[in-house]
Amino acid sequence: MAPHGSLQLVRHATLLLTVGETTFLVDPMLSEAGANPPVQNTPNDRRNPLVDLPDGTSLDGADALLVTHRHQDHLDDPAVERFAGALPVVCQPADAEELGTEFDEVRTVDDAHVVGDAEVVRTPARHGHGELAERMGPVSGFLLRDEERSVYVAGDTVWYEGVAETLAEYDPDVVVVNAGAARFVEGDPITMTAEDVVAVCEHTDAPVVAVHMEAINHCLLTREDLRAAAEEAGVGDQVHVPADGERVAFE
Repeated sequence: MAPHGSLQLVRHATLLLTVGETTFLVDPMLSEAGANPPVQNTPNDRRNPLVDLPDGTSLDGADALLVTHRHQDHLDDPAVERFAGALPVVCQPADAEELGTEFDEVRTVDDAHVVGDAEVVRTPARHGHGELAERMGPVSGFLLRDEERSVYVAGDTVWYEGVAETLAEYDPDVVVVNAGAARFVEGDPITMTAEDVVAVCEHTDAPVVAVHMEAINHCLLTREDLRAAAEEAGVGDQVHVPADGERVAFE
């Protein structure tokens, strides 16, 4: 990937993201389609992942893993087996102990941490609403930046004041949101809905890249529906909804 200017959606929340000369593999989930049971207490019971990794995807060349939180759809056993001895993992403090049993090198981001020529800043996130968010456990977003560009990876969060404050404080050049409106049978969605994505657009002029769709059984918002909602809200040109394997370049 060209420095400063692109990211690649691999599948779900798995990204290859380059900032400056440093490439991060974000939230790697490498299981074959159907290898894992469905998320329970959700509106359908299809096995996960719903789709295979895209043909021809290369995960070579990453300098570090960035794990936003330790749920299986953001770091699975095949990813641990492949990268545990090969790459350092950058993570939130709450996951450091567990990841330390799996990876040789764990770099905890309390506030900020430098990897290569990129600074990694931890940002707040909320994985749902109310008591459900508490049960989902701690999650984080991360801002990745060098002297020329900043990319805000919001992580598994809904729209709330923490996201708004992050956008206002850092004014990122690119925003990556986990959409899909993931949910259980009861309660509100635990990742961004179409309305949440539109709210992000109302608080930033940056391109918004929406991922985390059509790969896990409890993610119910489709790419087509998100694109339609963005067009209806007048932000269709701002919202990018890549296919698996697609690269998104920015000027």
